[in-house]
Amino acid sequence: MAYKINDNCIACGACSAECPLGCIGLDESGEKYQVLKPEDCIECGACAGVCPVEAPNPEE
Repeated sequence: MAYKINDNCIACGACSAECPLGCIGLDESGEKYQVLKPEDCIECGACAGVCPVEAPNPEE
């Protein structure tokens, strides 16, 4: 299962910069980040470790 970024996202970009595989980017609105390539996510948790609002979480 991939990580998913919830509505707490404040679009700071910390998660995107930390993702080693570049799976995270802005959504179509350009206001929130999302996991653009969930099939490539290795669930390393790097994004969750740097997020100031705990937006990235493992999908259930």
